[in-house]
Amino acid sequence: MIQRHQSAPRVAKLAALGVGVALLATACGGSSSTPSGSSTSSAAAAGISCPAPSGSASASAAAGGTTVAPADVPKSPTTSATPLKLGSLLPQTGALAFLGPPEIAGVNLAVKQINDAGGVLSHPIEITHRDSGDTTTDIATQSVTNLLGQGVSAVIGAASSGVSKTVINQITGAGVIQFSPANTSPDFSTWDSKGLYWRTAPSDVLQGRVLGNYMASCGAQTVGMIVLNDAYGTGLRDNVNKAFEGAGGKVVDEELFNEGDSQFSSQVDKVVAAKPDAIAVISFDQAKQIIPLLAAKGVKPTQMFFVDGNTSDYSKDFAAGTLTGAQGTQPGTFAKDEFKTQLKSIDAGLKDYNYAGESWDATNLIALAAEKAKSTKGVDIAAQFVGITHGSNQCYDFPSCVTLIRQGKDIHYMGKSGPVSFAKNGDPQEAYIGIYKFDDKNVPQPLKEEFGKLS
Repeated sequence: MIQRHQSAPRVAKLAALGVGVALLATACGGSSSTPSGSSTSSAAAAGISCPAPSGSASASAAAGGTTVAPADVPKSPTTSATPLKLGSLLPQTGALAFLGPPEIAGVNLAVKQINDAGGVLSHPIEITHRDSGDTTTDIATQSVTNLLGQGVSAVIGAASSGVSKTVINQITGAGVIQFSPANTSPDFSTWDSKGLYWRTAPSDVLQGRVLGNYMASCGAQTVGMIVLNDAYGTGLRDNVNKAFEGAGGKVVDEELFNEGDSQFSSQVDKVVAAKPDAIAVISFDQAKQIIPLLAAKGVKPTQMFFVDGNTSDYSKDFAAGTLTGAQGTQPGTFAKDEFKTQLKSIDAGLKDYNYAGESWDATNLIALAAEKAKSTKGVDIAAQFVGITHGSNQCYDFPSCVTLIRQGKDIHYMGKSGPVSFAKNGDPQEAYIGIYKFDDKNVPQPLKEEFGKLS
């Protein structure tokens, strides 16, 4: 194990990282040096201390530009033969079911706002929701077959990278766009989708680097991981590992489990036995079973780190204080109060906002690209995504952006999830990663945001 006096060169290595990712700014800064004090090598020890953020904890992508009221949007000069039909493939059941409500609310809010502004190509757009399930079922394939039979131009989803791998060829092979608001597996960056796969969530090259670097900045010198053995989990693990060890730390144990597993005692026992300073849990809702096992072994919440698949509201799952001080990462900017209010007008029961912004953005981008293409065909719409995210006129919602398009101007869509600038492979080239800290009610609260570019 690396001794505490070696922390200075380790932080120097952290600052020098940047292969594929440039961390350009910390929206809420703070020292990246390790805390002083004696070293701890046991997961049951006093814990680690993360640098306190400075300034506001709710920094986000810039907002502004011209605002156009829905009633003032000019009519489309083009009338398509049929309405733009969209489908969603988002989790209503399975291990990611907690992500379904905010994602579906984000889609429905965008559809409402688009139609309030007159729709696309002189028609209201249509949306059909279908369940994605998870990789233990064949629900996604059945849902996609149903959506394709309805003639959708684009499918918004899936949330799970593993699920998307089972249907991406089915969707894109039919000439239909697959647009995920939450897929983060690096595998999709090189997938042969004929230009029809897109996503508003950044590759885990970015989230993994942010989490690995952040654990190092908190003073952790050793890390153990409990990892879901699928495209999402192992891809994120690899990037966390690379960043953490690049910063001078050591990953002392990695324990895998499979989708559908319900017993995690073996993995927890082995990770705790390795005595890491910090433990990263890369999972979906399996965290509900893993967290109590870690706590029973004496692991303090300040030593627990989570990811987008499990950084969630656990206020009804555990006793108050179970997760106080634990932290997690989530792609995208923090959901702002106004956006939360809008989402709650769609679904009053929302308690999580994971990927709501990315889902809202995906829906708006498809609608705007269809208007730009003057077509509802998937291949025509997909051809416009790069152009509408690299123009000179920034805009932030459908009414404002479509007004510019109908005036013959180019646009750079800026969205709720942060600035959107697509590469030709369907990946966003820049993104925010939010870092959240759990309060004494086991609810994650915004702490700081990291902005990075993917090259």
